[in-house]
Amino acid sequence: MGFKTVLCLTGADHSDQDIRTAAGLCAEVGAHLSVRIIPAPMLAMSYLPIGDGIPEWPTGRGQTMATLNNRYRQIDRFSQDVPRLERRSKDIQRLLRAMCLSYDVDTDYPDATGLGEVVRQHARCADLTLVGPALLNDSILGPLVINGSLFDTGKPVLIVPDGAEATLWPRRVLVGWDSRLEACRAVREALGLLCAAQEVCVALVDPKANYNGNGAEPGADIAAYLTRHGARVSVDRLPSGGKPVAAVLAQHAIDRSADMIVMGAYGSRRLRERLFGGVTRWIFEKPILPLFMAR
Repeated sequence: MGFKTVLCLTGADHSDQDIRTAAGLCAEVGAHLSVRIIPAPMLAMSYLPIGDGIPEWPTGRGQTMATLNNRYRQIDRFSQDVPRLERRSKDIQRLLRAMCLSYDVDTDYPDATGLGEVVRQHARCADLTLVGPALLNDSILGPLVINGSLFDTGKPVLIVPDGAEATLWPRRVLVGWDSRLEACRAVREALGLLCAAQEVCVALVDPKANYNGNGAEPGADIAAYLTRHGARVSVDRLPSGGKPVAAVLAQHAIDRSADMIVMGAYGSRRLRERLFGGVTRWIFEKPILPLFMAR
């Protein structure tokens, strides 16, 4: 499938690095770039509806005053954020106009509890969400954006660490395969770039015949599927030697001179924060390669 809309979420104080990376990808494949600017949420409080009166709480006047103080702090924070976000929006639009891209730029003002839903809404209307170095280094926005775009959307995420060469036309791609649903979805979402690549290496770590849907020759089924779509596929079955699967795949990506790793994103809802931690550890400890993930 072609990537026609790329979503890039950026913080109000982030550099232009992620925007430039996303713009480069869009220019490469002729896609539309949708940019959303989001201020760091105030994690200790939420935006409160302003009505005609102040709700009275069972705990008494102290709780009511705390509610009022929170509301005033939110209003003050909002009044400070708006001019800053408007300046950021104008700067980004000026940058993108110079690149002659199809684009739109907008701002959102969600609180911490609503940010995930805002991200999901935008990601559902895009073919791909880019997570660049600025978001990866943002300990507040980063996890919320990855979780919101990767889970519950059915859409893929391209994670590009600092120093990686971002492309949607990779020459060599390593696919981490284990026949699970998440791996199937990652392959399906990456099908266009896999078929255009010069080499696709399907890598299985400690595969077992007739186990987990692998068949008598683990990897042969997915290789045949990709071949019928026109991809040039080889299958490598790798022993872990007691090492973590991620470490084995990362080293094999180096050995095969891969330009990108495609893999499924695993984990329950309760493990989402751990997923972000795992991704960031992968990024900083493993080879500097774009990581294409789907769930």
